[in-house]
Amino acid sequence: MNTISFRLVAPSPRVILFDWHATLADTMDAMYYALDEVIPRLATLGLIDHLVPPGQSKTPEDDKLVQYVRQNSALHPKIKAQRKISRTDIFELLFGEDEQAKKVAHREFDQSYECYFGPVKPMEADARSRLEALRARGIKIGVLSNRARRFMAHEIYTMEGTGWQDLFDTIVCGDDVQRRKPFPDLIEKALADIGEPVDTRCWYVGDSVADVAAGKSAGVTTIFYNGAAWNPDWIAKIFPGTKKYPYRPDGVVADLKELAELLPPGATITRPARPSP
Repeated sequence: MNTISFRLVAPSPRVILFDWHATLADTMDAMYYALDEVIPRLATLGLIDHLVPPGQSKTPEDDKLVQYVRQNSALHPKIKAQRKISRTDIFELLFGEDEQAKKVAHREFDQSYECYFGPVKPMEADARSRLEALRARGIKIGVLSNRARRFMAHEIYTMEGTGWQDLFDTIVCGDDVQRRKPFPDLIEKALADIGEPVDTRCWYVGDSVADVAAGKSAGVTTIFYNGAAWNPDWIAKIFPGTKKYPYRPDGVVADLKELAELLPPGATITRPARPSP
């Protein structure tokens, strides 16, 4: 099986955009509590018949997971125990190209997440200092998520007690655009907001298949954040590079330290000063 190279060949970034959940922030418990409410309601919502038909999933493992949901109206216990897959990837896995079904599922998720969101912690203990180091090099930093703004803003402004809002030049949320990831709209809006072109000098870092699809569709340098510690063979399986599933990341990192090591040594960009409040 072909594996994805961990060696990135790309221009030095002017901008690095990050996914929020499971890349910078750990909100896994709240996410899975909400999913535990949504998945049993798929039949009531009329979505069971919109699940990907047998034999049409990307991998045999995905096919088994879809069939488990169809038969049990619940996520497989292994998925819940591991807590590695984002809700966006779960909905992509379940509904494939059925955008209307995913829209309903995301709407229901937001309603359930309302009851559980709040507690948030960094994925990495030194994440803030890592982001500050990138900013010190003159790189613009943005964060984006399929989450609704009312959730995202609360999480960013309460992270580590004092909040992380000062770290980001742009924050873009799922309800700011017409289409959520895996479409490129969030990335395009983030770059428009800070006056930067959509090109390979923007790096987008995210932990999900949907993140990689969004980044590659936008035409930016796309880096898979492997915080879940998937092995290389599994990464190659979820990014097969086929005609139907063409998107593969430009690089893979295990953490923000590895991301920083991809930057050319000493490359610093002059960052314009922020206007005074």
